[in-house]
Amino acid sequence: MPKIPLYEYYIEKLGAEPGVFGDWEVPMRFSTAIEEHMAVRTNVAFFDVSHMGRALLKGPDVIPLIQYIYTKDLSKVKPGFMSGPTLALNEWARVKDDEMLYKINDEEWLFVPNALAREKMLNYIRNTAIAKGFRVEVVDLTNTYSMIALQGPRAVEVMESLGAKWAGDLKPLEFRLNEEFNGIKTFLVSRSGWTGEDGFEIWGEHGEIRKLVEALVARGVKPAGLIARDTLRIEMGFVLGDHEYGEDPVKYPCALALRYGMGAITWSKKGFVGEEALRACRREGLRWIRIGLKMGKEAGRLFPRQGSSVYVDDVWIGWVTSGCYSPVLNRGIAMAYLDTRYAILGEEVEVEIHGKKLPAKIVDFPFIEK
Repeated sequence: MPKIPLYEYYIEKLGAEPGVFGDWEVPMRFSTAIEEHMAVRTNVAFFDVSHMGRALLKGPDVIPLIQYIYTKDLSKVKPGFMSGPTLALNEWARVKDDEMLYKINDEEWLFVPNALAREKMLNYIRNTAIAKGFRVEVVDLTNTYSMIALQGPRAVEVMESLGAKWAGDLKPLEFRLNEEFNGIKTFLVSRSGWTGEDGFEIWGEHGEIRKLVEALVARGVKPAGLIARDTLRIEMGFVLGDHEYGEDPVKYPCALALRYGMGAITWSKKGFVGEEALRACRREGLRWIRIGLKMGKEAGRLFPRQGSSVYVDDVWIGWVTSGCYSPVLNRGIAMAYLDTRYAILGEEVEVEIHGKKLPAKIVDFPFIEK
């Protein structure tokens, strides 16, 4: 099983608890997951997210290729900006992966597949380019660069303290290439993240990223692990592969049921993979829909886990896809697929936890206001 490049440093020098996420060995937490979670919400912290994929698409047919693969219209993205998340679908309109794409120029784009989908997506894009006659090369950069996510209300202040005085001028989803600050050479710095907070994602060669991490720690920036990253994304209602989506048409509803938002699907766009099935889903309506559940105070710190059943008056109406204890709300929360006949905001349901049915309320995303 692969380890992220700085794995030994985190374990031996920073005392991280080891674990596995996305088939990579990663630091799961450095202190407690709640402390790390709240540091992101109220201050600043950093994650090593090198388990995620990083790849380059280059060639004269990159735009036709990505227009064919992804559900979002990417034709008008400006150079120096990211676009997404957008969805790569299979023929049944189930989601292969949700990804961010970065436009360097018309013939060079970066993209970030999720950890579990990296090899699948790299092979899929290569094979699609060959089958459709698109002149595109796919270059896997995952082992070339590490990737750090600096997240929280003080993220700009920290970047400026490191000498990146331009950091606060970056617009959301804007990025810069080949910047150097505090003696650290970076490949990419973007104003982005996956926590609902302000922040930056920084790619660089492994030794350069270690220098960045050391500089962050020296400034008192808290390292955070993948447990906190998961609870942060659940509070915002952000989806994760093999939880909220997957390719199996029996196990997962069609992509429309995700209620993805953020312009992930451009309905005026034609000719993308899975379009016919997705439009059929739109015309016929949904049986299942992704919605939020907030536990009652009676549950204390108990929270639903993936697969937990949801009921109304002993009638099974759906299942939980992701759940956690929310440190901000001080109660359990979850994402679930519910039968659309019962998915009424504000209605009370019951969720099975450890063999007991506990009260919860149907709510919308995000769970917390930002």
